[in-house]
This record gives sequence, structure tokens and C-alpha cells, in this order.
Amino acid sequence: MEAQAVCKSTGSKIDFSYFGGAESFTEGRRSLRRTTVASPSEKDDGVSYPGPPQDPADFLWIMTEEPHRSRRMAIMKAHPEVTKLMGYEPLTKYVVLAVVSLQLYLAVYLRHTHPLSFRFLFLAYAVGGTANQNLFLAIHEITHNLAFKGINANKALAVFANLPIGVPYFAAFKKYHIEHHKHLGEEGIDTDLPTNFELLCLNNVLGKTFFATFQIFFYALRPGLVKMQTPNRWHLYNVVVQLLVDYLLVRTFGVRPILYLLFSSFFAGSLHPCAGHFIAEHYVWDGLNQETYSYYGPLNILAYNVGYHNEHHDFPSIPWTRLPALRALAPEFYDILPSHPSWPMVIVNFIRDKEVGIFARAKRIAKNSKQKHESSSSSSDRE
Repeated sequence: MEAQAVCKSTGSKIDFSYFGGAESFTEGRRSLRRTTVASPSEKDDGVSYPGPPQDPADFLWIMTEEPHRSRRMAIMKAHPEVTKLMGYEPLTKYVVLAVVSLQLYLAVYLRHTHPLSFRFLFLAYAVGGTANQNLFLAIHEITHNLAFKGINANKALAVFANLPIGVPYFAAFKKYHIEHHKHLGEEGIDTDLPTNFELLCLNNVLGKTFFATFQIFFYALRPGLVKMQTPNRWHLYNVVVQLLVDYLLVRTFGVRPILYLLFSSFFAGSLHPCAGHFIAEHYVWDGLNQETYSYYGPLNILAYNVGYHNEHHDFPSIPWTRLPALRALAPEFYDILPSHPSWPMVIVNFIRDKEVGIFARAKRIAKNSKQKHESSSSSSDRE
């Protein structure tokens, strides 16, 4: 029997095979719809829920390929001029220089201020958290080689952008992030995915509050626990340069400048308005058959337009300054996709809403695991 039912609000059929048996969770009053659609369609009117709540006992396992490659091909066919948007952005290096300079200046400026004073904590949260989130996303941009033509020049800029973050992370992030693009949602490869341990321990209001508050540590530590990397010379450069600058700051101005930078990094990945993008980008919402979400609000100004996340995954070779132009070029592809109206509210809704949590991530079996399984099955068949 076909696993379908009719949605009362829209009259459309729901394919429950996508939701892993979650049709049993449709009873009771549902929360308000969290995502919006710029151009509603028959498939999604932007108000109704396209599907039932997800089973909170497991991740959303799907068998389909990630959607970005097919949409990229469709957009290139419909708008071949999209290739003109690709390439590096010279402005990036100047923004990085300005933000790094601001952070190092404030770190030295606060050298005589108590780390637990209101002024120190306020500046670390409001200015430092915003600035270091900007540098996280500068490194994200540079990881795609979008600041210079040359690969080594991009890596050198990333090492420089890393300085106010306080701990070396660029070199490790680069490989993990490229794998995130190539193997979106694949278990054991995409380290952006929560682990089963996180699913087990953090699926309630208290656990989600803890996760949202300390998510910077989850993103920093999880990759190494899931999949270790083999260090290369850029890992060494990243560590040596970072530790040297940290040492010079402490030796010259004392420990408080380093504390300011570390506090800034913590706040950047905690309950900070800009940190909403971590949750907004790939958590599944509103019973939707969608695993990547964009945000088109004003905070993109501070965040290298990372809110244009469907656009970025579709075309990683288009720099941050031209992502709005990509959306404007292909509105028939992007305006029909549900997006988030607010990053801060993403954090609030993530914590409060029972229908979203650590479980609300789309996972797929890694391709190499599929190939091994198929090969094993074929061998068994021959035997």
C-alpha cells in the first residue's frame, strides 16, 4: 500500500515514506509555522505544514541524493550567464584586515580592564562576538578560495584571519568543510551532523539550551571525534603563527587581551544573534522535505551573506558579494524555497519547539558504505 495521506490544510498528498513513520506523531496541536516562502506554490503555500512532525527518537534518514547538484545543473541550463558571477572577491581581504585590526586593538585596549567587569563582557559579546563570528565566516569564504586567485594566498589570509579567534582552527576546518559540501548529510563524513550521543543527551529544552549556549565547542570538538585528519604543512603554519601571536600578546600586554579574544570566540558561537546561522542552515523544520535553509535578513551584512545558504551550496564558487545577484537571477528556483525570517528566533524556536531538536537533521548513508554493501551483496550472490 502506498505510504500516503491527505493533508487537511492543503488537500495535497503527503508521502510518509520520507518521514520514517512519523505519521503517528500528527495528533495534537502543532506549533506555529517557523519558515516562510517568498513565492508560495501549490506544493507549499508557506503557511501549512507539508508533512507531520519528525520522530524525535532518530535522525531523518533519507535515500535521495543531496539537492544542490541537481539544482545547480538546472540553474546553469536555464541561466548560463550564472558563470559570470563565479570568481574571487578582492573586497574580502580588506574586510578581514579591518576586523582583525579592530579585534587586536580592543584586546590591547582592555588590557587594564577586569575580565568579569561589565565593560569587558559587554564589548566581548557585542563587538567581539560579532567580529569573531565575522572572522569565522571570512575563513569559511576563504576556504572556497574566493579571496585571491591563488590557493596559497587564500590559505595565508585565512591564517591571518584566524589570529583574533585565539586558537588555530582554519587548517582543520578547511578539509572538514569541503567534505561537508561534497558529502552533505553523509554519516561519518559530514562532521556538521550531530552524533548519536548528542541525540541521546540533548533532546529536551535543557539539553538544547546547553547545546545552543556551548555550540562552539560542539563544532570545534566533534569533527576530531568523528573523523581524524592527517596534518599537513598548513596545519603546522596555522598552529605556529597562532601560538606565536598569542605568546607575544601575553608577554607584552598580559593575559587579558587573550581572554578578550577567547571570550569573543565563545560568544560568537553561543547565544548571539549571528550564531543563529549554525542552526538555521541545515536543521529540518516544519515537516519539510528540505535540508538546507536560507535567511535573507539584515544580519547578512555582518556575516558574509552566509544566510544565502541554498545559494552558497548550489554555487560554492560564487563569492559572498554576488550571492544576492544569484538569487535575483534565478527567483523561480529560490523564491519557492522556505527560508528563515530571523536568526535570533531560530535559536529561540530551536530551544522551545518540540518539533525541532538535535534529531532534526537529514542523514544519508555514506556513498562508500553503500558501495561496500553492494559489493558485499554481489559477492554473496556469486557465492
